Amino acid sequence: MARTVTGLGLTLALFTGGLLTAGAAHAQPVTEGTVAFDGDEGDYISGGRSYSYAADTDRIQVVGSAARGLVDVNVSGTNGDWWSISLAAPDGQQLKAGTYEGATRHPFNEGNAPGLNHDGNGRGCNQLTGSFTISKISWGPNGYVEALDATYEQHCEGGPAALRGRVHIKNPAPPVELSLGVGVSVDGTASALNGRATVKGEVTCNKPVRVDVSGLVTQVKRNILIRGSYATSVNCVPGAPVAWSAEADPTGTTPFQAGDVEVKVTATGYDTDYQVGVSASDIAAVHLTKVKK
Repeated sequence: MARTVTGLGLTLALFTGGLLTAGAAHAQPVTEGTVAFDGDEGDYISGGRSYSYAADTDRIQVVGSAARGLVDVNVSGTNGDWWSISLAAPDGQQLKAGTYEGATRHPFNEGNAPGLNHDGNGRGCNQLTGSFTISKISWGPNGYVEALDATYEQHCEGGPAALRGRVHIKNPAPPVELSLGVGVSVDGTASALNGRATVKGEVTCNKPVRVDVSGLVTQVKRNILIRGSYATSVNCVPGAPVAWSAEADPTGTTPFQAGDVEVKVTATGYDTDYQVGVSASDIAAVHLTKVKK
């Protein structure tokens, strides 16, 4: 999708997804939620005790996979306890409301078997069997978990003793994803002093971000291929295009000259809300005018 910015003759190639870090996920603090579990006598993980944690007093974090097939819940209790709970859909599937039977230890579950694992405080199962039920799950972009209500049961080493747990998570609505647009002006300059080409353009964004702009200038003169790369950075703010300008130094001994060139540009920024890189690109024919400086 492209749109033209009036006044500069720029064609902006609007970014529509293309994350640089595919499948990225990061620890997301839980603003409202609880984790509680207890075990039968003989359960190795719980020791037959009951535990309960709340986000207003303990640290609870959730990590969702970008493919929406896995949720990890991590608990750091104010008393020093630490626990990790993993709920995984079978390979290639997304987690959604329903009951998942025949779970085996995540991340070693394979094929149609869902994954489950509750460990912590220095204790874990070598092998486990179990099941879990998700009564509610709400996803945002890039693995953002807005809501989760789940119960689970696991048995270590094939034993009869069970650990049973409950997870409740409610987070704010997901932040907007970062999107970028970038364009190249149809005019530039070729310096008679140092042989460099100066190109320019604009970037757009939907939230404040530092944008790295880089690219390649290519020209053919008298059957000689002239190329040079460039790079610069700008601080982008929403609401209006932000101008960028950069110099490309020719890689060989032939300087850039007056005439037409091809300019490729890529703009990259980092979405701090989702901890992923985002990019947009464009390519344009640009006419260089010779200047003496």
